[in-house]
Amino acid sequence: MKTKLASLMLAAAVSLTAMSAAAADKVTLQLKWVTQAQFAGYYVAKDKGFYKEEGLDVDIKPGGPDIAPPQVLAGGGADVIVDWMPSALATREKGVALVNIAQPFKKSGMMLTCLKETGITKPADFKGKTLGVWFFGNEYPFLSWMATLGIKTDGSADGVKVLKQGFNVDPLLQKQAACISTMTYNEYWQVIDAGIKPDQLVTFKYEDEGVATLEDGLYVLEDKLKDPAFKEKMVKFVRASMKGWKYAEKNPDEAAGIVLDNDASGAQTEKHQKRMMGEIAKLTAGSNGALDKADYDRTVKTLLGGGSDPVITKEPKGAYTLDITAAALK
Repeated sequence: MKTKLASLMLAAAVSLTAMSAAAADKVTLQLKWVTQAQFAGYYVAKDKGFYKEEGLDVDIKPGGPDIAPPQVLAGGGADVIVDWMPSALATREKGVALVNIAQPFKKSGMMLTCLKETGITKPADFKGKTLGVWFFGNEYPFLSWMATLGIKTDGSADGVKVLKQGFNVDPLLQKQAACISTMTYNEYWQVIDAGIKPDQLVTFKYEDEGVATLEDGLYVLEDKLKDPAFKEKMVKFVRASMKGWKYAEKNPDEAAGIVLDNDASGAQTEKHQKRMMGEIAKLTAGSNGALDKADYDRTVKTLLGGGSDPVITKEPKGAYTLDITAAALK
């Protein structure tokens, strides 16, 4: 009798578990890049059960050099993506109506890292030099900055030559470029790890130059927000994600470990991810997930100020909503 009762109880438990799993709302998140501490908040939220607590079953899809998050979103391959605002606003102007629903990153980590031996000490010294620049939407902040400085990017004597930089630091190491694009949390440290000392470098942070644009934000398609059920799902997703980000800030080493556990490629190292998480925490600090209108306005102003070839040609309309974070932060 006891055996039969135990069997019935086990069957009931399995049934309840199955029903709970079936009832969970599925959300697919497309990252901007590969699995690394840049996205720690999402991995932490999943690992710690924050998504599960909200009744969500979240699938986190890593990005890569051949993956454009807006295209994935437009094609129905994701519900929400991580993207930089310059890319998102440029994409919106081209007809794919991306909407920012949350902004976990408060500050920009982008900078140009230059070899001191080239004689570059200030932005005006860029003239006549070759600068490494990432593309696939990552070039927009750079082009806006050069336009602000009045420096052409056509390779002329008074301008700069733009070297289409791969997602590595080789152009600097091989001295193909005087400066390259780096992030405070990633490529800069790759240069250091390659044997170049900090005092051999000169760095220019976009944040310090007054041309910083918003980076990792969460975006969805505008039409999807017309569905109340989808909006509620995003409220839950943002609430759990921000819980993950704040946990990661307070527990950086643990967060880095969670990222490593989710790195199917095995390409990341503990040293690099712990260091990266420490730098990322500086960028998410001060954000509760809600987009700061002043940060948005600054980004738009920078992107509009692109001279004869601006990143966007008009003030965006409907490019963000505060409804999701307002509900999530109650």
